[in-house]
Amino acid sequence: MHDLDSGPRVMRDDGTFHTTDDEVDLSDTPWEAWLALLFFWALGATVVYQFITRYVLNDSAAWTEEIARYLLVSTVFVGAAIGVAKNNHIQVDFLFRYLPARAGRVLSTLVDVVRIAFFAAASVLTVQMMMKMDTYKMTVVELPMNYVYGVCLLGFVAMAARSVWVMRIHWQRGYSALERPESTMAER
Repeated sequence: MHDLDSGPRVMRDDGTFHTTDDEVDLSDTPWEAWLALLFFWALGATVVYQFITRYVLNDSAAWTEEIARYLLVSTVFVGAAIGVAKNNHIQVDFLFRYLPARAGRVLSTLVDVVRIAFFAAASVLTVQMMMKMDTYKMTVVELPMNYVYGVCLLGFVAMAARSVWVMRIHWQRGYSALERPESTMAER
């Protein structure tokens, strides 16, 4: 049975509601999060504008759907770097429960190296694609598609850099989240 008096009280004896918020500290928010938030708000504003022009003014703005799509792509690619920094992308740690500690450490390090290689390769391939498609324009808006690919490149480079950072932390503390799933990146 759960003891109702064991947690923080939000109801005073006189029946009034009382809470105290923790102080908000955004000082450790990574730059990727601020940029992803900027793209997200631009996406939101675009969708609101699209809704107003389509359903209120009955004269839909043609550019909003395309720009919203690219803003969503931008939010995802830049935001993915946050997932890399927090080391909370999908992972399968089942195998690590049954491996000897030394083999788990070697395999975990290999995972870190492969992740860095993948994001570095994706960055190089994105640059190559941008060089081949430098004259392509967006469908409705006459802007270069390389603006979109440039944001994807920024996301891949940020993910590669964050992967190096995560590997360094894993190396310094001697284990990764694969070996100890309960650990977080905040533990150093």
